Amino acid sequence: MEQKFRIGDSKVLESRETLDGAMIRRRRETKDGRRFTTYERIEMPPLTVNKRSGNKEIFDRDKLLLAVKRSVGKFFNSELEIEAVVSRAADILYGYGTDEISSCQIGEAVLDVLAEVNEVAYVRFASVFREFKTLEDFENILKEQKKKK
Repeated sequence: MEQKFRIGDSKVLESRETLDGAMIRRRRETKDGRRFTTYERIEMPPLTVNKRSGNKEIFDRDKLLLAVKRSVGKFFNSELEIEAVVSRAADILYGYGTDEISSCQIGEAVLDVLAEVNEVAYVRFASVFREFKTLEDFENILKEQKKKK
């Protein structure tokens, strides 16, 4: 049974930044001694995504997290690693300093991060994002990655 706690009725026992620095984890205790954890994330201004179809929508970090999990989640050992990839990609997107981005920029930001942290996940994500059709497409991306090293 899930219990609900009121933050106002609790005190902070400990605060820590997450590994990627994107959130603060707070360990709390209620007046009657029950403990729970809260996570605080910095709220960024909304980004508008220009989709390939021409439609526009608000950037949804959770949607990106789900997409990365679905496409390459099995190449990581934990949810935290996937969360770190998405956080770094989101940092890249907000770092552009504009309020509009394209869906292609989102994919490229994810690829940039994956290239650094997991080569197999990078190739897998690239094959879907760039819509590989032939074996030559795979060979080209592998050659490109080898040059970067």
